[in-house]
Amino acid sequence: MNSRRLRVAPAPGGQAAAILAGLGGVANIVEIEPCTTRLRCLVTDPALVDVPGLRAAGTFGVMTQGRVVQVVVGPQVDTLASDLDDLL
Repeated sequence: MNSRRLRVAPAPGGQAAAILAGLGGVANIVEIEPCTTRLRCLVTDPALVDVPGLRAAGTFGVMTQGRVVQVVVGPQVDTLASDLDDLL
């Protein structure tokens, strides 16, 4: 039996909303900046960041250091950053 889990990404329009929710919502976002394959985010309260929720949103990884959260999303980073800007 294969124990590997498959990652299923949300629909393209829904991925930005799922990432926004995983970052703690609009009120928790100070700044979001695309950087190569990552979204570099400054949040108000890092305790509101839902790492499992971000992983479930189809991201490849999440790194946090203080109030800075980097969400690895791959080459579609610019599209997702634009979608997030529309939601903010």
